[in-house]
Amino acid sequence: MPDPTPSFTLVDVPGAAPLLGHLHAYKTRPLDQLWTWWRQHGDALRFRLGLTTRYLFSHPDLAEAVLVKHTDRFAKVYDPRRPSGLALVLGTGLVTASGDVWKRHRRIIQPIFHRVRIATMVDRMAQVGEQRMAGWATKEEPPVDIAAEMRQLTLEVISHTMFSTSMAQHIDRIIHALQVSSQYAIESDSNPLLLPLWMPTSRSRAFRSAMRSMDELIYGLLARRRQSGELHGDLLDVLLHARDDETGEGLTDQELRDEILTIFAAGHSTTANALSWTWYLLATHPDAKARFHEEVDRVLQGRTPSAEDLEHLPYTRAIFEESLRLYPTIPLIPRKVMTPTTVHGVSLPQGARVLISLYNLHRHPDFWPHPDQFLPERWLGSDRPCARYAYLPFGAGPRACVGLHFASVEGLLLLALVGRRYDLQLAQDRVELQFMVTLRPKGGLRMARQPRITPAVSAAHAD
Repeated sequence: MPDPTPSFTLVDVPGAAPLLGHLHAYKTRPLDQLWTWWRQHGDALRFRLGLTTRYLFSHPDLAEAVLVKHTDRFAKVYDPRRPSGLALVLGTGLVTASGDVWKRHRRIIQPIFHRVRIATMVDRMAQVGEQRMAGWATKEEPPVDIAAEMRQLTLEVISHTMFSTSMAQHIDRIIHALQVSSQYAIESDSNPLLLPLWMPTSRSRAFRSAMRSMDELIYGLLARRRQSGELHGDLLDVLLHARDDETGEGLTDQELRDEILTIFAAGHSTTANALSWTWYLLATHPDAKARFHEEVDRVLQGRTPSAEDLEHLPYTRAIFEESLRLYPTIPLIPRKVMTPTTVHGVSLPQGARVLISLYNLHRHPDFWPHPDQFLPERWLGSDRPCARYAYLPFGAGPRACVGLHFASVEGLLLLALVGRRYDLQLAQDRVELQFMVTLRPKGGLRMARQPRITPAVSAAHAD
């Protein structure tokens, strides 16, 4: 039966062309276009990409209905019989699986991401961070792409903490393969003019090459762990030794591959992009950056941060949360309508595609004072936002991100770790958004790394 009030009026986005619908306006800068349509026409919209109709929801009540209250009516859009989008890359990993497969894999993986387990990983995260920064210059050097640096850093963190191995020698290969495959995945799901994967186009060949490269690395990782017989207590051990409660069977090699690739892809790119946007925001807000450095210096006194230190960095945490508000790493959550239904007055046919725009939710003027401004102070004390579903950087409901605590701890730790030693300064005039599964700075983010004199270093110099 229909949901109770509030009720929303569904608006058809004007300007649809015959056959193509709104594809021309959407495909160049999809996130900007969805934001523009929302600001012009409201919180519940309908538009077309080719012959496929999409619904855009940009209000907390609509997000709650789809992601939390009525999860039986809305499912992941991925069909294992006809994979498209991310399923082309991740198979039936935790992000793309549904039904009993998803429930089983979630039960297996969930314990490794428990808060207690994450706390034991902090020292390892910090050690990896210090090792990566050992290769950074001790004096100011020409600007680098800090987004690429963050991807390399977080990929090493996920490799060491989840798989007890280093992927340092393969980092460029992995990042390139994930970028190529992710771009193809996004286009396959939103561009009806894209030729099928089986056709030998340059794009399909590049995608297949990228997937072969990743498969070689992952199956090699599995083979080495099995051959060694060693136990590390990491996620790879959990996956290899998991058994079905009813049949006693373990995960197949394909299932292992899908979950490992999912953790590699989702586990590093989301935090890397969150950190990149945070450095950008700090570089363009000098007062916030000065307060950030003051807090880090006062708490750490030149030390490598520990798990205990994170509790004493409230402003640093507020910076990270505000960055995730303005630039959510996963800006759109897609769902498929499983049965004809009505949510808050909006009728949805079976099979319809629904997009929950976190980018719009996080900037909704009804719930965020000065929504487009970077204001970390809004997260401190009584100023914290009260609208429950107006802030969803890790999703909501049963399909919320399993690694949300891992990402929160990692993000805070790496901010403190880098900020203790460097002042990152923007070295380009313009920064554009790029939506490629995650939200990233288009073309990278060039920044200068100015070494800082920390309190401990300053005192040692005085002696």
